Amino acid sequence: MHHGPLIAILVAGLGLAFVFGALAQRLRISPLVGYLLAGVALGPFTPGFVADQNLANELAEVGVILLMFGVGLHFSLKDLLSVKAIAVPGAIVQIGIATLLGLGLGLALGWSWISGAVFGLALSTASTVVLLRAMQERRMVQTEKGRIAVGWLIVEDIAMVLALVLLPVLAEALNGTPAGAGPGPLATRFDLGIWGVLGLTVAKLFAFLAFMLIVGRRVIPWVLHWVAHTGSRELFRLAVLAVALGVAFISASLFGVSFALGAFFAGMILNESPLSQRAAEETLPLRDAFAVLFFVSVGMLFDPGILLRAPFSLLGTLAIILIGKSLGAWLIVRAFGRSNATALTISASLAQIGEFSFILAGLGVSLAILPPEGRDLILAGAILSILLNPVTFALVDRFAAEAPAKPKPKPGIAETIAVVEKEPEPEPTPDIAPTTLSDHMVVVGYGRVGALLGAGLIARGEKLLVIEERGDAVAAAKRDGAELLLGNAADPAVLAAAGLDRARRLFVAIPQSFEAGQVCEQARRDNPELPIIARAHSDAEVAHLTKCGATLTIMGEAEIARAMLSLCAQAEPPPAQVQPAA
Repeated sequence: MHHGPLIAILVAGLGLAFVFGALAQRLRISPLVGYLLAGVALGPFTPGFVADQNLANELAEVGVILLMFGVGLHFSLKDLLSVKAIAVPGAIVQIGIATLLGLGLGLALGWSWISGAVFGLALSTASTVVLLRAMQERRMVQTEKGRIAVGWLIVEDIAMVLALVLLPVLAEALNGTPAGAGPGPLATRFDLGIWGVLGLTVAKLFAFLAFMLIVGRRVIPWVLHWVAHTGSRELFRLAVLAVALGVAFISASLFGVSFALGAFFAGMILNESPLSQRAAEETLPLRDAFAVLFFVSVGMLFDPGILLRAPFSLLGTLAIILIGKSLGAWLIVRAFGRSNATALTISASLAQIGEFSFILAGLGVSLAILPPEGRDLILAGAILSILLNPVTFALVDRFAAEAPAKPKPKPGIAETIAVVEKEPEPEPTPDIAPTTLSDHMVVVGYGRVGALLGAGLIARGEKLLVIEERGDAVAAAKRDGAELLLGNAADPAVLAAAGLDRARRLFVAIPQSFEAGQVCEQARRDNPELPIIARAHSDAEVAHLTKCGATLTIMGEAEIARAMLSLCAQAEPPPAQVQPAA
């Protein structure tokens, strides 16, 4: 049996992405860079095997749908509203600044104004993956800086989703390019003009929103709840994928909006359901796999020759991403009265471009409103900015640490009145404060197992410290009255603040065995005598955690079997409870 191009691109794409991604991880840079370079190696601009570009684009479309579905699953209206006063206007102004800078560079390169505007718009949005990973590594997701950055990113994502809907319509009105996502023949038949086309598109967009809020909001959660009650994990996973792909297809077929927008709203509607966390967990492996193929397909479009053909244009593009966007964000955050440390953090987190930039670049070229050179500059700028983002954060951390806060002079009457009328500027987020507890219990992870364990320990009067970073679990630990340490327990700085040298026991209640092994190893180094109790799901995980330093590892399946066997040792049930033989 001969293999086809689908198997070839899956094997070559995922295989090379793994090799380059692992190398990037080893060099302590984002694996995204590795995935993009894998695509460059498979593309037509480098020697060797060349993958089927059309098939890669089809797989990339699925990756876009699942990526946007994931963005919708993590879209929290509550988090956005908490920082709306700065995130909404800040993101809009920053998008405007970057778009104007890109427009200026495009005009200097001899492009049309629409090409320059699309180019600048693509440079204005940051990568969700890179930003969230940087925030998680620095334990900032739950801080004010993290909430502002994530809220800012959500506003950018919404703006880009709208741009994906309106760009085809604008291109059709300007140069007659067929727009698969726009009203198309209907607008042409009635000669509506650009404003009529835009108005019709916005009307169809609102019709889709109404459909999702009225019908989808009831049907999607009901379907998933029904499937969840069947007890079939396979059916639940299949239902989530069917919802994501089905809503995306319906949105494009019936309402003329993009696949991306449909998938985004499917995820956002599902976010309101209690099953959203489970849906995200069940679909994560497939989303990650297709997301990798998406980045590989983007890398296949990149022509490395742009580095030699247009070095000054590339430098101008990088200047917009690393300096123009960052400086604009810093000025905006400072204008809203936030601290310099917060402004620097937001600036560093936005000093890169990613997923939506690739989508906009590809759409612009397909609609003939962006020259291929613009796409190459965007892709090169993305690769280099993602590569330099950790360096940017390191410089920001060093600069913020070396800039001590200046003592404020005693205010006069006018200044006092101004301070009273103005919301006080929040203090910079401090470093992790070590616990003062001693002879206490430490629980890592406050999910279903950790919450039951913690509630039992508190009921017994134990002093409890919980290490957690997920918002819902943090709220549960607060309700139970535990002391909290926000962050990832696998981070040595977080674990060092838990006072393990004074603790009585450490319970590692997280289900991820590799991360749990890191916690056990570090805890054992900090306190060789500390009893460490961990959880596992297989004999291999038990052996792994024991090797990492766990004193006792409890396998859930084994404990269930022991509980059932213990019932056999009890007295036989009374005769009235014995069922007669059939």
